[in-house]
Parts: sequence; C-alpha cells; structure tokens
Amino acid sequence: MKLLIQSVLILLIFTVLTGIVYPLFITLIGQTVFKYQADGSLVKKDGRVIGSMLIGQSFTNGSYFIGRLSECNYDATNSGAYNYGPSSSNLVNMVYAQIKTVMRDNGIAAGTPIPPDMVSSSASGLDPDISAGNALIQAKRISTIRRLPLEKITKLISNNMDSKVLGFWGVDKVNVLKLNIALDSL
Repeated sequence: MKLLIQSVLILLIFTVLTGIVYPLFITLIGQTVFKYQADGSLVKKDGRVIGSMLIGQSFTNGSYFIGRLSECNYDATNSGAYNYGPSSSNLVNMVYAQIKTVMRDNGIAAGTPIPPDMVSSSASGLDPDISAGNALIQAKRISTIRRLPLEKITKLISNNMDSKVLGFWGVDKVNVLKLNIALDSL
C-alpha cells in the first residue's frame, strides 16, 4: 500500500511539474524575452497583420516574388506534402509541368538550370523562404513588370539574403514576405 501511495504521489508531482509549472515557465520566458517569436513572428503593416515570417503565403501577382509551391495552400492547420517517391510518374509529371510554367512566366531559355525549390513544394507546404537562385531568376520578371532596373532588384535580394548555416550548410535564401515588403518600399 505504501508503494502505491508513493507512486501516485510521484505521478501527481510530475504531472504538476511537467504539465503546469514547466509550460507556464516556458510561456513566461517566451513572452518576456522572445515576444515577437512567441507570438508567431507576425508582420504588421498599417496596424493590421499581413503575414508571418514563419509561414509561407500565396503570392500570385507577377510583380511580386512567388514562394515555393504548397500542397496545402499555405494552410498551417493542414500542413503536408504529396509524398510521391522520386520514381513516381505523378511527381515527374508535376515537376515537368511546373518547369514549363516557370520557364514561360520568367522568360527562361531552354537548358537554363532551374533551382529545385521553383518546381517542388517543401515537406510541410509552408516554407516561407526561397533560394537566392530562385529569387534571382524571378528578378528579371519583376524588373520588367515594375519597370525597375534589374540591378536594383538584385541588390534588394542581396540585402535581404540569409546566408548558409555556418557558412556551408544549406543554401543562401530569402524570406518571400520580407522581400516583397522591401520590394513595395522601393
């Protein structure tokens, strides 16, 4: 009986510690030290929320940078991907169709390398970033539509670029929402 009482007591103590005290402590730290991040890294313009730096969103107007494809239409409550394997004919057909669209929309000549993130979605379908190569390909289209010098657009990309992690891991990338906000401010 004594062992049963000790077990129940330990269960109650750890339930309170890990189920109440720890979450409240982490919430307190988040709200005091990392408030912007804890609240979802929301971006506001003229007092209203226009997006989050953490979740991609749909930009369909050709005068803006367009993010990665999203199988869940950037819906964070329905995150996910199509999960086709590399030998799937569905995946191959989707990528070829997207390559044609990207080439047409951006005036890319045949044989020009296209970054993978221009023709495929991320695993979550919510990726807010695109590779620098992706952004540079889109720069020509945006420069033409907005009648801005290409150099100005490429400098904007460079100024908003996040470098590879530790200088070698991953790719140079830019946050699409941040880039489009900077683009509007030109």
